[in-house]
Amino acid sequence: MNGGPGTADRNVPGRTLRRRYLRPAAMVLTVLAAAACTAGPDGAGGLSTDESSAGAATAETIATGLDAPWSVAFAGSTALISERDTGRILSVNPDGTTYEVGSIAESAGSGEGGLLGIAVQDGVLFTYLTAGEENRIDRRELSGDAGSWGLGPPETVVEGIPAGRVHNGGRLAFGPDGMLYATTGDAGDRDSAQDLESLAGKILRMAADGTVPADNPLPGSLVYSYGHRNPQGIGWDADGILYASEFGQDTWDELNVIEPGGNYGWPEVEGMAGEAGFIDPVQQWAPDVASPSGIAIVKESAYIANLRGERLRQVPLADPGTSTDYFTGEHSRLRDVVNAPDGSLWVLTNNTDGRGKPGPDDDRILRIELPD
Repeated sequence: MNGGPGTADRNVPGRTLRRRYLRPAAMVLTVLAAAACTAGPDGAGGLSTDESSAGAATAETIATGLDAPWSVAFAGSTALISERDTGRILSVNPDGTTYEVGSIAESAGSGEGGLLGIAVQDGVLFTYLTAGEENRIDRRELSGDAGSWGLGPPETVVEGIPAGRVHNGGRLAFGPDGMLYATTGDAGDRDSAQDLESLAGKILRMAADGTVPADNPLPGSLVYSYGHRNPQGIGWDADGILYASEFGQDTWDELNVIEPGGNYGWPEVEGMAGEAGFIDPVQQWAPDVASPSGIAIVKESAYIANLRGERLRQVPLADPGTSTDYFTGEHSRLRDVVNAPDGSLWVLTNNTDGRGKPGPDDDRILRIELPD
């Protein structure tokens, strides 16, 4: 789900969960204080927090006037943006203006579906999109030069990923091993997350042509991990460890360390359940302060864009039970965060997708400079 308050997504009917706890830019610069929170489950099933001063971060507006942007990916020093509902791929010029690289006509923007995640490798654009009753991954050559790119014809990499009005997953990223990873949601069919024959509710791992790597945990299968509800963020630390963010249902959103072949419990458990056979998250949050989407990892910390929580959250990987929040409520819903070539973070706001309250310049790209 997309983390909008009061949406049906937080109240999907089903079995009772067993839980233990768990246009040119104006270039406006703002300086904001952050609040540091040490979070852990309390006896009542909530979160206990200790707040303190935590330094400053700056947010600079790079581009405005985007329409439900979903993902940002860099091709060298040039940023590409996907728009979920329009199906457009945009490129960002140095002065903050954008131009249309191409349109993915096959994408069907309905509910939480449409043109979702993008990734770039060796001049090839990979797209995760909803088309009819399926999600699929396509690839297209980027033709021409940066600043005047076009899109070549599509080649389907993976098809048949179940689609729905909710829970389509959709993040794409190349790992340090050169493989392409994709997050998929349960598409509203909860039990599919535990079905190893289904591509729903999984993290998938594949070669760039869609073939199954020989060292995948399940022979002949793209499935890398399972038991996921709606994961939308993935990132790797310096040691190659994979982290993923995940939307829970009513009780806990999650940050997980992904193990090959691991079962993360949905729909049998949600959050830190401590039950045999399922891998618990390393951090959990109540949905009203989270709804975690994209992830970027910088200097041994995961930075997570939050939708309903309307903040950029820093989680130190050495102590993932703690976190520091930036820009809470200042830019409303945040969909994606990525590492930029200059060492900053780029963040996409997501206020024009039907669940936010867009301001006059929404949606925007923000360039974030973090405190030392």
